[in-house]
Amino acid sequence: MTRRGFLGAAGLGLLQAQQAKKPNIVFILADDLGLGDVGCYGADRYKTPNIDKLAKGGTMYTNSYTAPLCGPSRALILTGRYAFRTGATNQDATGEMTPAGEKMMPSVMKPAGYVTGSVGKWGQLPLGPAEFGFDEHLTFKGSGVYWNTQDKGKNYWVNGKKRDLKDKEYLPDVIQDFAVDFMTRHKSEPFYLYYPMSHIHGEILPTPDSKPGQEDYYGDNIAYMDKLVGKFIAELERLKLRENTLVIFVGDNGTSGGHAKTSTIGGRPISGAKGEMLEGGALVPMIVNWPGKTPAGKVSHDLVDSTDFMPTFAEIAGAKLPANTLIDGRSFAPQVYGKKGQPREWIFIQLAKTWYVRDAAWKLNQAGELFDMSGAPFTEPLVKTDSPAAAAARKRLQAALDKLNPAGGIVDTGDGTGRHASRAEKKGKK
Repeated sequence: MTRRGFLGAAGLGLLQAQQAKKPNIVFILADDLGLGDVGCYGADRYKTPNIDKLAKGGTMYTNSYTAPLCGPSRALILTGRYAFRTGATNQDATGEMTPAGEKMMPSVMKPAGYVTGSVGKWGQLPLGPAEFGFDEHLTFKGSGVYWNTQDKGKNYWVNGKKRDLKDKEYLPDVIQDFAVDFMTRHKSEPFYLYYPMSHIHGEILPTPDSKPGQEDYYGDNIAYMDKLVGKFIAELERLKLRENTLVIFVGDNGTSGGHAKTSTIGGRPISGAKGEMLEGGALVPMIVNWPGKTPAGKVSHDLVDSTDFMPTFAEIAGAKLPANTLIDGRSFAPQVYGKKGQPREWIFIQLAKTWYVRDAAWKLNQAGELFDMSGAPFTEPLVKTDSPAAAAARKRLQAALDKLNPAGGIVDTGDGTGRHASRAEKKGKK
């Protein structure tokens, strides 16, 4: 018997009314977008009026951190668990996670009455969105896919069915159209939409708005991504869903190395870039916007790491976290509503065999090196001689590392870069 037949018209109507009270949750994940690429964070070269508007109407976070590379970052976001627990310590190892071993966000949201969608990059994650519980999904191979002139741009997949990307068809537009269609079809029930964009990951190519003869298309890609964000919010308003939809916009890691030095703030480059264990690898833009619920125009300096999204969404949705599973994240749902909550005292970042804990002023890594973060995100000098404040910070952060014990978890066996498995492993799989 169908759900509709079992409940009857009146029962179904009541169920829909109850579900409608739950907020929709939209998670927009930009690819390789660092602070120096976003206007409201002080970017010198790039304008992002739509993202800035989202920040002006919501809360902008200045201390949001994630893993410095795409795959491990997305594993944190979707599981709420650190890499030494899931094994997602490098790009290749991330693909070894299994549905039996790790539960992703849909397994939390669906029992709470949510329909779930994943639209965009699946990247280094294993299998596909369906295997991890997403009801609907659009995926493409690899990263930075825009046109069918690219090797990986010939096709994309909708709910597992292969489709051809047509000539002069821009994949980011196709992705967004699917996202809007998903919301349109499910506007009468609560939905969780995971929207990992293709922008602004390389290959950096002309956008539909680019003018012929340009030499640098990086700014065009940022502008088009910003345009898509604006159009997406406009669609939410058109569908009369805006007031009941929490939108979170986040970067998946810092700016890529080829652009980090020119993505300046106040004339200064951020320390480090994508793939590095410096501030610019893991510090990302994060904006929370929910009209009437989230304080408008607020800047939050609370520490957030990407494991925090799962418990936050669960609390807002009235959902239960996976049973018998250690979730590393801490809910910042109270802060979403403008309350103080219980902000983190530190965040933890890992890539391959390297890791660190960081609080508001200091960073301690796996080698016992302490860094003064008072000048972050532009400088992070190594502390050579501990002052009383530095000694206290070292003791405090070492206690956090001892409690986590990342060395006692799943050990990275990759090549040390965080990007690849070991050469021996790759040779064995050929």
